[in-house]
Order: sequence, then structure tokens, then C-alpha cells
Amino acid sequence: MSGANAPLVFISGASSGIGQALAQRFHAAGWRLALAARRVDELRRFVLAQSYTEHEAQVYAADVADAASITAAGRSCIERQGLPDAVIANAGISAGIDSALFEDLQVLHDTLQTNVFGIAATFQPFIEPMRQRRRGTLMGMASIASIRGLPEHEAYCASKAAAIAYCESLRGECRPFGVRVVTLVPGYVDTPLTRGNPYPMPFLMPAAGFADAAFAAVSAGRSYRVIPWPMAVVAKLLRVLPNGLFDRVLAGRARKPRHNEAAR
Repeated sequence: MSGANAPLVFISGASSGIGQALAQRFHAAGWRLALAARRVDELRRFVLAQSYTEHEAQVYAADVADAASITAAGRSCIERQGLPDAVIANAGISAGIDSALFEDLQVLHDTLQTNVFGIAATFQPFIEPMRQRRRGTLMGMASIASIRGLPEHEAYCASKAAAIAYCESLRGECRPFGVRVVTLVPGYVDTPLTRGNPYPMPFLMPAAGFADAAFAAVSAGRSYRVIPWPMAVVAKLLRVLPNGLFDRVLAGRARKPRHNEAAR
């Protein structure tokens, strides 16, 4: 499918990592792109490097933690390119925290603001128009870190657990209107967000591989998908692991660098 009839996907956090990989995968499948990011100059360089035409991809400067910013980008997308067939709330941040430190409370706040509020704010401009059209897909990005809390990673773990609950709640609200809500749960994906992790990352996969699997899951009509699939097995085991054993397994594990120890 091409031209004006090509489907449109809106992707937040498209300036690097998974966001860029998703953009490339959807473009390869013939979709038009609406790409949003806070680092808009990097996003524009990416679009230029891919040689996307103005019809194929348009760029929106937006911060998902700022409701006015991201909702304005969504409304602008509808005005300029039309109502998307799919919206991917991908933008996120990650940093370790120490809850004993006052200054790390702000990191917790910022992480929840970006990773949870940011999903809702990204979806908001599109929900009612999709309901009226009675068609569309909203995709929220969670993480395998949502399954159990990891020491000094409480901000990220809490935010991604909340993201899953939010998407599940929204799914029930949107289903009667023909709008699908999909929760994507990445394991370890090789991106700038994970490259500073000082601990083993089992089943680490390239961003392009994640994008392929995510596209396949969405195309198959899945509502929830852990990627890669072996991490789904790990997730089920972690859920039933007794607390005492879980704590012993994590004893001595390297911690996620705090916000002032690694770039966000």
C-alpha cells in the first residue's frame, strides 16, 4: 500500500533506540510515519539519513512529560497527516535511585511522569477520534522490569508496572468502540537506554529484532506480548518465585546507575 491510502503510525520517542527501529520497520511495511521526540534535531537527522520524503515521514517536537506539548503534537499530526491507524507511546527514561536520598525523589517523579503519564498524554488526542471512527490501535511500551521490583531500580520498575495496569484498563474502555490497546513488554534490547547497565542482560536482542517481533504481534492482533518470547517464560517464573528466594538471587547483583552516574 502506498500514497494517500498508506496507513499512518504515530511514534513517540522516535529519536533513538526502539523508536527508530519501529519507524524503520513500519516504513518497510509501507506505513507513513508521524515521528515525535523531545530531541527533535536528532530526529530530523535520522529522517534525513533515511531519505524519507515529506509524504513518508513528518517530525513533531514534543515532550511526553508535558501534556500541552505532546497533545499539541498529536492534534497537529491529525491536522497535517490525518488520524493515525496506530499510535505507539514509546518514549521513556530509566535511572537508578536511592530512596533514602531526598534528591532522588525528583527522579522518581520524573520517571513516573514520563513513563506513565506520558503514555496517557500521547494517546489522549487520538482516543475519541478513533472511537468515533471505530478503528485504531494504541500501543503502550512497558518492560520486563515491571514483573518484580529490582533494588535501586524502583522508579523504573514502578513506572512500567503502572504502564501495564494503565494499558489494561484502557483496553477495556476502548474495546466496545473497536479500538485495540496493545501492551508491549520488552526484555533487554540493545539501545542507548540499556548500554550502561552494569549487570548481565539475558536474551539481549537488537532493536531491529524487537521491532520485527512487535510488528508481528500487532499484526496478529495480540493485546499483550513479551519480547523476546524466552523472557515471557522468565517473567512467569519470577512471578511465582518466593520472596526469600528472589531476594537471595538478587543479592550482590550490580545496581542500575543513579541519575547522576549515567546519562539519561
